[in-house]
Amino acid sequence: MSDDFTLSNLVVSIEGNPNTFVCSHKSGEAFRVVGENLIFDKNHSFSMYALATLLPFLPAKQRKTDKTDWMTTDELIACPDPNCGAKFKITRKGTTTFSHSEVTKVPLSPQT
Repeated sequence: MSDDFTLSNLVVSIEGNPNTFVCSHKSGEAFRVVGENLIFDKNHSFSMYALATLLPFLPAKQRKTDKTDWMTTDELIACPDPNCGAKFKITRKGTTTFSHSEVTKVPLSPQT
């Protein structure tokens, strides 16, 4: 039995009219998510408040969901500052395969 599983890689990009931004967002900037890692370009900053808003969505977006599930269809998350016009687009871009035994010490149960 294989212990492999696949997760989607994600790109989280900043969208919206910069004239409506209150926070330090820069339209077009992005970071990637591969497995458990957030990958930022050099000299790229990201609001910790916005990141705190996005974090619960990232593991869910990495996994396969039904085509009619809102987690599949909805890509935009609003900035948590109600006065800021920035939105964060979460896009699936390719996949990475991982081995269960390489990412945890918990063994697979026989019925898995």
